[in-house]
Amino acid sequence: MKVAYFSPMPPERTGVADYSALLLPALGRKLDLEVARRGRRRASRAADVALYHVGNNPDSHGWIVDALRHSPARRPRVVVLHDFVLHHLVAGVTVGRRDGHGYLDAMEREHGVVGRLLAHGVLDKRIPPLWESRPEEFPLAGFVLQHATGLIVHSRTVRALALSAGFEGPIWVVPHPAWPVPAVDPELVATGPTIGCFGVVNSSKRIPELLRAFAGLRERHPAATLLLVGPTSPGFDLDRRLQRLGLADDGLVRESWVDEQRLWALMAGVDVCVNLRHPTMGETSGSVIRSLSLGKPLVVSDVGWFSELPGDVAVKVPVDGREVETLEAALELLLAREDVRSTMGTAAAALARREHDLDRVADLYAGALEQAVGGRAVGDAVVREVSEAAADVGISPKAAEAGEIARRLAEVELG
Repeated sequence: MKVAYFSPMPPERTGVADYSALLLPALGRKLDLEVARRGRRRASRAADVALYHVGNNPDSHGWIVDALRHSPARRPRVVVLHDFVLHHLVAGVTVGRRDGHGYLDAMEREHGVVGRLLAHGVLDKRIPPLWESRPEEFPLAGFVLQHATGLIVHSRTVRALALSAGFEGPIWVVPHPAWPVPAVDPELVATGPTIGCFGVVNSSKRIPELLRAFAGLRERHPAATLLLVGPTSPGFDLDRRLQRLGLADDGLVRESWVDEQRLWALMAGVDVCVNLRHPTMGETSGSVIRSLSLGKPLVVSDVGWFSELPGDVAVKVPVDGREVETLEAALELLLAREDVRSTMGTAAAALARREHDLDRVADLYAGALEQAVGGRAVGDAVVREVSEAAADVGISPKAAEAGEIARRLAEVELG
């Protein structure tokens, strides 16, 4: 089966480019892949199916949406939905290209007359851009869903959102693949316990709440260090917040963008990884997957895909009025209890090997694409083979193992 593959690729500094660089070699051992050059709108006529990686960044994914919209109706079109909230992408391919009417139409199509009026307010500069102030309220995913014949998503959360948006095609839940851990020496940025936070530094990553929780924690753990790695979003005044909390000169180590090798070294050198966010755009986190692979205990926000992480690998912090207090208590527990860190780290590494194994993910991709091309016939054949194999080893329909097989089949839309 020949697959036309549309995705940003390195050296672009995007999570999806890193994702594809990881996935492509494993998937290429199972399928005949044709990787589309950036800007190309049409796949080869010989392709049986086209695969489109879609995220929220218009610079990285605008050309991919163009290709999706121009794909022949006869060819199956599977979209890998890396974010469900695509407002920023839609704004980029409409308003960003001076197509205000396209933005008005997209808002009206998904949010009615009220949506169109709000879009007018944005275009007339009477209200702040919705893609900056309230994107989660107006996800605009329908702009992409209407052109897809099937979806690959990384969480049950996004699957439910796509179904609630009216998508009627098959949806395959495929875990984010895990990177093999490179041979690196841990880079220690401090002599005491270190908490690492990796990614863009802004309000939606709950950095203000993390800084407040850490400032409280340091009153009892003065040797603790917070490592922030990633670029700072425009308009986010990190220095002022550090000054106000007394962290500007002590307790915090700051790194902006780092290359892949150093990222792994810095991650390997921390004791705890924190990855918070609200609102969520329906995304998964490459940083969290790397943390799991390294066997690091996690603290995450109790939202979206992060809520689906098992409780034995991550402490989940609700986004509510006690968020800072709960976050501080979670960090206190993990810094004070080496046994808890060790148990969680062991479970994290096992989860990465079990659920996020690269070959397993590539198999799930291949199965989804084969089903997209072959439809029900492929699905029936797979279920029949699995059933026969189960019967051959003595698994009866009422056995516990049969229930687990059924659950796994349901994950890939086969049961």
